[in-house]
Amino acid sequence: MDTATRRTFLLRSGVVAATALAAGGSGFTLSQILETAGEAPPESSARILVLITLYGGNDGLNTVIPFGDKAYRAARPELSYEADQILKLDKTTGLNPKMTGLHKLYGQQKLAIVRGVGYPKPDRSHFRSMDIWQTGQPTEPGTTGWLGRWLDSAGGDPRLAVSFEPVLPPLLAGATSAGAAVGGNGLRLPKGVSLKTISALAKTSPGESPLMARAAGCFADAVNVEQMMREVKEAAEKAENGPDAATGTGGNTALEQQLELVAQCVEAKVATRAFSVSLGGFDTHADEKRLQEVLLGQLDRAVSNFVNRMSRSEQGRKVVVAIYSEFGRRVKANASDGTDHGTASNVFLIGAGVTGGLYGDPPSLTKLDQGDLKYTTDFRDVYATLLDRVLQADPAQMLFGWKGRLKSLH
Repeated sequence: MDTATRRTFLLRSGVVAATALAAGGSGFTLSQILETAGEAPPESSARILVLITLYGGNDGLNTVIPFGDKAYRAARPELSYEADQILKLDKTTGLNPKMTGLHKLYGQQKLAIVRGVGYPKPDRSHFRSMDIWQTGQPTEPGTTGWLGRWLDSAGGDPRLAVSFEPVLPPLLAGATSAGAAVGGNGLRLPKGVSLKTISALAKTSPGESPLMARAAGCFADAVNVEQMMREVKEAAEKAENGPDAATGTGGNTALEQQLELVAQCVEAKVATRAFSVSLGGFDTHADEKRLQEVLLGQLDRAVSNFVNRMSRSEQGRKVVVAIYSEFGRRVKANASDGTDHGTASNVFLIGAGVTGGLYGDPPSLTKLDQGDLKYTTDFRDVYATLLDRVLQADPAQMLFGWKGRLKSLH
C-alpha cells in the first residue's frame, strides 16, 4: 500500500492525527519511557521542562487581572471581577479567584508571570496561531517544532521529548526526528475497521522508500495505542487510591492524569528532558466567567499539586513548568458574556529555578490594535530562555538566530 493511500485512510478514519503522520511521531508505552530510569543527566544544572498548552485561547485579562486599571471594568462590566474578589499580586494586579494554589506559589516566589506575550502581526485563527507558537516561526509557516529542532540537536532519541497528549503535537516534530507520543485517549477505529486491518497496513513492503516506510510505521504506532491506554488508566487508578491521593496528585482530570505520569517519570529519573501536556476548552465565546473558572480551577489544582510534589525530591526540584495559550481574548466583552479571539496574553513559569514576580510591561487597555492588546514581550524571548537555562542548548540554533532573553530563571 502506498503512502498516499495510507495517509488518506488515516485522515478519513481519524485513527491518528495528520500532524503525527507528517512528523513521523513514534508511539511509545509508559514502560518504554520508564526503561530509561536512572539515565537522567547527573549534573545539578540539568533541568527538566514541562510545557502545558492551554488550547482554545485563554482570556489573559481574567486570568492575570489588571483590576487597578479603570479601562478593565469599563470594557467588560459584566465579565470583570471586583477588586475584593481577586487574589492580589500587588496594588493593581491579581489572579483569578480560582487560582489559589498558584497564588500561594507566587507568594513563595516560585511563579513568574510574563505579561503581554505575543508576536508580530498576530493571527486570530486557532490553527495558524497555535502553529506559530509551536513552530516558533511567526513570519512564515514552519515545518518543524521548536522543541523538535532541539531534539534533532540532542541526538534524536524520541524518549528525550515525551508527549502525554492524545497525539504528538507539532512542537515535538523535528526535521530528522520526533518526540515520543504516549497517548491516553485510546484508539477509535471507524466502523468495519479492526486492529487486524491496521496491523496489515503497518507492514512495509520490499523496496519501499523511507517515506513510505515512515507512513507504515505510523500504523504500527496506532496498533500500540490500546496498550498505552491501559497503562495510563492503571497509573491514574494507582494515583487515586495510593498514598498520594489525599494530596490531590491523583488523576481526576485529563491534565492531572498527564501530570501524574510526568511525576512518575521525573521521580524515576528517566532520560526525558522535555514533557508536553495540555488542557483544552478555553474558546470562551459565551458564558465565559463560569466556564473559565472551571478550567482555571482544574489548571490550578493540577499544577500546584504537581509543583508541590516535585518540591519534595531532588530530581523534582529540577523541573520548570511553562504554561501558555495560542492567544488571549479581546479586551471588550461580546454580547454573549464572553470574549472573542484576541492577541497577547500571559505566560506562566513555575519551579524552584524560577525567580518569581511580574515580568514584561502590561499591555495598554486603551491603546489597542483594532480592539486587541499590543504585545510587549516576544514569545521567542520565552523560548530562548527555556532553551538556554533549562535545556542547556543554544537558542540561536533552534530559533533562527534569535537573541532575546527573559530574566525570570536563575
